[in-house]
Formats: sequence, structure tokens, C-alpha cells
Amino acid sequence: MNDPKAAAEALAQLPPDLANSPLLNADLAPVPASQRNWSTWNFAALWISMAHCIPTYMLAGGLISSGMSWKEALFTIALGNIIVLVPILLNAHPGTRYGIPFPVLARASFGTSGANIPAVLRAIVACGWFGIQTFIGGEAVKTFLVALWPGFATLGGDFSMMGLSLPSAITFLGFWALNIWIIYRGMNAVRVFENWAAPIVLVMALMLLGWAVNEAGGLGPMLEKPSKYATFSDFWPAFVPALIGMIGFWATLSLNIPDFTRYGKGQREQMLGQTLGLPTTMLAFSAMGVMITSASQAIFTAPEVQSKLWDPVFLLAEMTSSVAPAGMDAPLIASGLLRAIIAVVALLGVGIATISVNIAANVVSPANDFANLAPRHISFQTGGLITGILGIVMMPWKLLASAGDYIFTWLVGYSALLGPIAGIMVVDYWLLRKQELDVPELYRPEGKYKGTNMIAVVSLVLGILPNLPGFLKVAGAIPSVPSFFETIYTYAWFIGFFVSGGLYYLGTLLSGRKS
Repeated sequence: MNDPKAAAEALAQLPPDLANSPLLNADLAPVPASQRNWSTWNFAALWISMAHCIPTYMLAGGLISSGMSWKEALFTIALGNIIVLVPILLNAHPGTRYGIPFPVLARASFGTSGANIPAVLRAIVACGWFGIQTFIGGEAVKTFLVALWPGFATLGGDFSMMGLSLPSAITFLGFWALNIWIIYRGMNAVRVFENWAAPIVLVMALMLLGWAVNEAGGLGPMLEKPSKYATFSDFWPAFVPALIGMIGFWATLSLNIPDFTRYGKGQREQMLGQTLGLPTTMLAFSAMGVMITSASQAIFTAPEVQSKLWDPVFLLAEMTSSVAPAGMDAPLIASGLLRAIIAVVALLGVGIATISVNIAANVVSPANDFANLAPRHISFQTGGLITGILGIVMMPWKLLASAGDYIFTWLVGYSALLGPIAGIMVVDYWLLRKQELDVPELYRPEGKYKGTNMIAVVSLVLGILPNLPGFLKVAGAIPSVPSFFETIYTYAWFIGFFVSGGLYYLGTLLSGRKS
């Protein structure tokens, strides 16, 4: 909390003996009633702006590139988002009721020390997402600069930095610095930014859709393109991991949604805002991604180009290039001025979308998670800086090497890690504690939630293990595994959620541990 008065009020609502608790700082303290000002619109706008992002587009475009028809892709996306909305709303409830963030809520199930385990696991995934979003934003900036100055594309020649060309490295680090600057402005800046970012992003997507459909000669090419899966038995093996990828896309927020709902005016506002904002927006924006990708396949016929059309930044680069795309005799847009105008509009849209979702989805949670490791020494801003540095170290451009790497390795892979945490937290709050938490005790090192709850830790490990062989195979770490483990991995999030949740419930009852 940047506001000293708000920070003092947050700390003052707790018992005086917690003033020197090593588990407490102003950012982790319960949000006081006077600061809980997020309305239904704020929560809807949060999801609208987070869903209107390039990874959402790439998610939809990736399904088309993998061979699905537009109907199959949209059905998969819609179903996945309806499913993931359930744990999101379940974990959102304690945030609004008690005003506490995710790492503090995790202390109830994992213990005051053990909560660092799910917090750090969630934070690491967020660092990867922060890097991905920052790289996408940097590439958008590069597209703009190349449209104005074509020579920028070859700046530095063959020089590379961690696998990035010099132009990409410059724009990546510049965009990274912009994100860090906004982080240091605090949570209220995030709320204000979300409110005006959403409509601008939508306008940008509609403009790109209009261009693609016009160039392709209408929606006919999209509607007529058949699925490569002739039968249901052919479709199912592709559908299941794609569905898990959809769930995995927001599996991160299904854990740390209390970081936002703690600012809500009430349960009605957060539940209605999220229900209106998430599934509808994801379906609508994904539909744009599906239509643009499908229409683009009719415009760009060269095989080496078609395999990259799931990436809108690549598509924008082709549109605004002064060099004719592969298989074409002339640039798509003859006028240099028009190319520059399109590049500016695209940069604005992509930049706003990327910053908006990056800070909301990929900084708020890990900043709190890292602060939870040492509340007296790590503030929200410092936690955000740590997130940004790790986002560089994880080299996100490698995670975006192909649609397969993005959906089936990255999204499905980390869903196997986060599904078990969600299962444990949902079972603990709703089934064992019956929505009752002793908030002051969450901040006492020697209180009722002290130490590490080994039942939760063991349940977490046992929920992750079944998916580990399949992940190592998909990631290329091992050449092969028994087909049984490959089948399990396609259901990664569900396996982890129900195995860990079920074991935690049974283990707690059998141990007699007080809930």
C-alpha cells in the first residue's frame, strides 16, 4: 500500500501484539473496510482487460493452427473457462470476506511456514508469464520501430543476447522497464489502468479483424475450413489436452484471486463481476483470434508463414513490412505512411493489452508471494522487481517457440503444478473449515496455524507426481514413458486437483487435526 494512511489503517485493525510480527507488513495485512472499493464493474473490467491480451489470441489461434475447426476451437475455449470459473469463485470468497491476499490464505491450509511452498510455486509460474507478456510487448514495439525505420530490423547484424537479436533485446528491456515503473505506482494505479485499458484493446482487435476478413474476401474461408479430425475418436486426444490448456491458462488466477477480491465491496460484486467478465470476454476475444487466424490463412499461403499466423505480433509485422511477405509480389500495404499509422495503432493496442494483463495477472500475486517470504524486508514493489528479474532469466521467447510449446508444454505443464494447490485450498476452506478463519492467528508465528502442515505438503507432492513423467516426456527431458503416464498427463489439472484435494481431506480427518 503506497498510501501511508491506508497502510496504518490496515495494520491498526489487528491486535497490538502483532505489530512486530515477522509475518506481517502493510501489503499482507487485511484490507480495511474503507479501502474495499472495487465494484462489479471493477471486477468485470479486470477480467475484460486480462482476457483482451495477446496470449488469449494466441491460445485461440494455436487451436486453429493445430487443426481444429472454428466450432471445435470455440467450444473448447468456452468449456475450459466455465470450468476454471468454479475454483476462481471458490477461492475468491475468503479474499472478500476477510480482506486477505493469497499467501496469507494459504497459511490456513499449509501453515505459516508451509505457505511459502505454494506461494513460491505460484510466483515462479507468474514470473514466466511476466516474461512472456513483456517479450510480446517488446516485439510489438520492435514492429512499430521497423515500420518507421526498416533498418532497425538488422541492427547489430548477427549479434544476439541470450538468444535474442539486438533489436529484440533492446525493445524487450525497454518494455520491461515500463512495466516495472507502473508496478512502483501501486495497486490503485492498476485499478485505474484496468478501467480504461479494456475498451481500447477491443477497438484494436476489431480493426485487425476487419482488415483480415476484408482481405480474405469475407468469413467464407473460415466457415468452410474443415477440421483435420474426421471422427470423435480422432478429436478426443487433441481436445482433452487443449481443454486442460484452457483451464491452465487461468489456473494461476484460480489461486491468487484473493489478491484482488480482498478489495471488493462485497461477495455479490466480486461474484457477479467475475461471472460476467471472464467466460463471456474470453469467448468473444478468442472468437476474434479464431477468425483473424482463419482469415489470415487465406491471405498468407506460404507454408513457412502459415505456421506462424497464430502469433498476432508476427501478423502485424507482415502487414506493416515494406518487404513483400513470402509468396507475394508486393507488400500488403503500399503506402509507407499508412503502414506507419497501422503500426502506431497496433503498438498502442498491443502495448496497453500487455501491460494491463501483465501487472494484474503476473505481478500482483508474485509480489505478494515474495513479500510473504520476508514481510519485514520485501515490499510489494520489491517483490514486483524480483518478478521482473526472474521473468528475464526464464527466457520467455523459448516458451513461445511454437503453438505446441505454448499450449501443450507450458499451459498444461504448469496446470499440473497449480491444480493440486487449488484442490487443497478449496477443500480446506469450504469442507474442513466451513468458511471460518481466525485472521489474527494467520499472522502469529506460534499461533494455531504455525509451522508447516505436512498433510498439505504430502498431498501436494502426491498430486504432482502422477503428472511428472508425462511432463518430462512432453518437455523433451526423457525420450519416452509408458502410455499410461502420457494419458494421465492429458488430464493434468483435474488429476492434480482431485488427487491432492481428496488426500488432504482424508488425511486431515484421519489425523484428527483441528480444522
